[in-house]
Amino acid sequence: MFLLRRPSLDTIEEWRLRLANAAFSYEHVGCTRGSAPSGFTTDRNRVFLGTGKTAFESARRALFQWRMFPNPLTSVFAGSDEPVPGTVAAVLASHFGFYSLNFCRVVYLLDEDGPIRRAGFAYGTLIEHAERGEELFSVEWHRRDDSVHYEVLAYSQPAHWLARLGYPLARHLQRRFARESLAAMAAAARH
Repeated sequence: MFLLRRPSLDTIEEWRLRLANAAFSYEHVGCTRGSAPSGFTTDRNRVFLGTGKTAFESARRALFQWRMFPNPLTSVFAGSDEPVPGTVAAVLASHFGFYSLNFCRVVYLLDEDGPIRRAGFAYGTLIEHAERGEELFSVEWHRRDDSVHYEVLAYSQPAHWLARLGYPLARHLQRRFARESLAAMAAAARH
């Protein structure tokens, strides 16, 4: 939903709770485990965070504290400290003098151990989201070369008529979010 002023915390929580049982706004729930559904735009953004287990654990901790959302561009209201499947998150974003309040539900957690250690989670859009699709946030530790990376994988398409009408602006905002999310995680991994 698009707003001309920042909503109160009470309003955000009221909407988040109201949408607790809302349906996903797309059919292919869990699609970030595979390939993009037809008609969806794919965005894959990745950044090197450092090396070793300490860098991986720092990045994992930051990810599961929702710190990949760059302030002041975005704020997350999830009602829980860590994302767990079923958690509904409200993402408030500030854009050029207006706000968007978008709702997502955590679809799955990622926890893989092997030559590449991966951790993260994916969430999918609910009704009342300007876009339709799914986003996976993950950190990887490549044990072979000891490198640690953060990646955002998103499959999306406009859902709201304003997002369709302003598609070039929506794409600009998505690319901006990705850049700032990579920077936020790079900063979090350093501390």
